[in-house]
Amino acid sequence: MPQFIRIGFFLALRQVRRASKWTTSLIIFVMTLTFLNLVVVSGILVGLIEGAVEANKTYYTSDIIISKLEKKDYIEQSPLVLNIIRSMPEAEEVSARYIESGRVEANYKSAAKEEEIDSAGGTFAGIDPVAEERLTGISRFVIEGEYLEPDDYDQVLVGAYLLKKYFPVESPGFSTLDNVEVGDKIRVTLGDITREVRVKGIVKSKVDELAYRVYFVDRQFRDLIGRSDYNVDEISVKIREGSDALDVKEALLRAGVGRYARVQTFEDAQPKFLKDIKATFALLGNMISSIGLAVASITIFIVIFINAITRRKFIGILKGIGISGRTIEVSYIFQSFFYAICGSAIGLALLYGFLQPYIAAHPINFPFSDGILVAPALGTTVKVAILVFTTIIAGYIPARMIVRKNTLDSILGRN
Repeated sequence: MPQFIRIGFFLALRQVRRASKWTTSLIIFVMTLTFLNLVVVSGILVGLIEGAVEANKTYYTSDIIISKLEKKDYIEQSPLVLNIIRSMPEAEEVSARYIESGRVEANYKSAAKEEEIDSAGGTFAGIDPVAEERLTGISRFVIEGEYLEPDDYDQVLVGAYLLKKYFPVESPGFSTLDNVEVGDKIRVTLGDITREVRVKGIVKSKVDELAYRVYFVDRQFRDLIGRSDYNVDEISVKIREGSDALDVKEALLRAGVGRYARVQTFEDAQPKFLKDIKATFALLGNMISSIGLAVASITIFIVIFINAITRRKFIGILKGIGISGRTIEVSYIFQSFFYAICGSAIGLALLYGFLQPYIAAHPINFPFSDGILVAPALGTTVKVAILVFTTIIAGYIPARMIVRKNTLDSILGRN
């Protein structure tokens, strides 16, 4: 190690030890807040969307989503496709769903005229209650009433977004049902089929696909839509831990599933606008964090500058006895490095030891998602490097300005 670095390190260590503990603590505190600002602000903004994506994966698409081909009414050869999926060792849980569009009506018995009937358009889903529960745990979203049983007949779960009680939106292009409670009778229309059913439960979730649907037991729903061939409309597959969704997708395509259906990983199935919003929020977070980084840099600059000014005579003496200016500059670089590393270390401990686990256990309740804190190790490492580098530069510049002064002027205190 070059001598000027060793001496510079010794001078920095001596300066830190002799510095006011309150001043040192304050600088480290500022660096810790700057680190958290760099990571947490962007992490929360990205986590807002990431929470929605994770919920969509966990409670709807799962790891693999298989849907009907374009211009097809359903997944042809569905029994064959399901057999292929279930024969794969990577497949842990599978849920096949029948999906149709239709209308839901309430107060049809009391309405004096046809146009007074309270109605709403909706999506109807026929599910195997046991398979769906194992895959998505949908019963946790039943906020009123009870979840479906396999032998339930003429009983449905209604999505909360179809009810004015939970989704009071007045829009010309969207309608909801008023005064519908658990136990009430509603009328559903699918094509030419109209049937009266009882509301067994209400499903409320921030995953839109769950909250806009009316759920039937698949056996009855299959009869209602005349689907005697057992061909379904979508299949969600949960794979075993350690398996790769992309590998499973490729295996399904090699097995010929692509001839009958569209196979996507949960990432493929994400809408483009969600990915765009995620990227935009990440950019926004970085912009806001940059302001905090600039403030911290200015703080370090001022602290080092004042320190160097007050020690100007001492610096002059050091230069007079043969200590090079480069050595003195290096000592201030080490001081800045010390502040940045200490602040980052405390920030990392707070981030991964408290903030991230706490927010994961208690997600932030946004209107359309349960927000989490996204702080990947690689991205955090990059931000630590940026913080350290910026702090070193902020410490070097004022030291350089003072060291360049004439040695005799520094010793005598002349400008």
